[in-house]
Amino acid sequence: MLVQKYGGSSLRTLDRVRHAARRVAETQRTGRSVVVVVSARGTGTDDLLRLAADIGPARSGRELDQLLATGECESAALMALALDARGTPAISLTGHQAGIRATGRHGDALISEIGAARVRAALDGGEVAVVTGFQGVDRAGDVVTLGRGGSDTTAVALAARLRASACEIHTDVDGVFTADPRVLPAARRLPWVRPDVMAEMAFAGARILHTRCVELAAMEGVEVRVRNASSRAPGTTIAERWDERPLETRRAVTAVTHDTDVARVLVHCRDGRRDLAPEVFEALAAHGTVVDLVARSGPYEHEFRMGFTIRRGEADTVRAALHEVATAFGGGVHVDEDVGKVSVVGMGLLSRPEYTATLMSALAAAGIPTSWISTSQLRLSVIVPRERTVDAVATLHREFRLDRHEPPDATPAGSGRSATV
Repeated sequence: MLVQKYGGSSLRTLDRVRHAARRVAETQRTGRSVVVVVSARGTGTDDLLRLAADIGPARSGRELDQLLATGECESAALMALALDARGTPAISLTGHQAGIRATGRHGDALISEIGAARVRAALDGGEVAVVTGFQGVDRAGDVVTLGRGGSDTTAVALAARLRASACEIHTDVDGVFTADPRVLPAARRLPWVRPDVMAEMAFAGARILHTRCVELAAMEGVEVRVRNASSRAPGTTIAERWDERPLETRRAVTAVTHDTDVARVLVHCRDGRRDLAPEVFEALAAHGTVVDLVARSGPYEHEFRMGFTIRRGEADTVRAALHEVATAFGGGVHVDEDVGKVSVVGMGLLSRPEYTATLMSALAAAGIPTSWISTSQLRLSVIVPRERTVDAVATLHREFRLDRHEPPDATPAGSGRSATV
């Protein structure tokens, strides 16, 4: 059994829908059972959001989810019709019909279970099951959408539930690269990536897969393959693999990622004895806001200060809540939206302090100002001015020699120490 997911760009036109149907039909003819998960076509979700905005402020998350779910329903029905036209029997199923249960708030629900009885029945009957991504049904029987990356997560969840051999994510690029090839032509396709590294890349700005999808695949042991829907390129496989190279001469840095959907937030209060951190995190959690690069003042300082980054698109949503927390104690909130986050992602980075030194030295030599840095074994992240984000990506990609195929041993330029890049 194989699960294939086709994104919005892969289905943007009817010709692309027919092309995707042809690939699905070819796969089924090899004797495999195929489940297809689809997103809304092209800019369908954004178009529906604009329609809702034209009507007026969306006060009901339920009604907005009812509207957004129609985009995937259209894609699923068109895919099933295209398969039928090719002589391949198919049935389209909504998230509810496929038995996808979800929990949580509208617009950002989590998959809790998948019944999949109708999916199995379709496969047993020789049909291709075409399932709507991005949606499920809650305990009340209402449609709930899964938020960013929801269709990818649907595909992986179905692959796990059905014990499929793999989950293929068909998109508009040839796989996962050492940097975004749309901004850095020198970026190289990676034939395979470890799941934990891919999850970190996704969180740090790589737009190929969403973090939730990769995390679920790692937990359930699902092999994910990222492929171009328009070509026969081999793509990238995301799975644990045995590496025969000597343990400490493997390349530690896998990729450089960037994210311009970032805002830098500083919460401060003149009374250093008042710890606002619990209230700040509660306000962020109430809005489902994910934070990164968190730093705060210590207990013996005269002023409370806490800084972190959030998605720039969420700044207006949380600004008022954070302002209420801070001003109650004579403090305030400052939000800077003119920044970008650049990250070096790999394995064992914290154990190699020369890598952080190389990152900072390279950016300084390029005249790129930096602020707020975070380090871990999987990721080194730094904040730069938004207009210099792409320059920073190019600088670090070159400094860590990611434009070259992996040598048996290498030293990052300027590190002054022997280390594998």
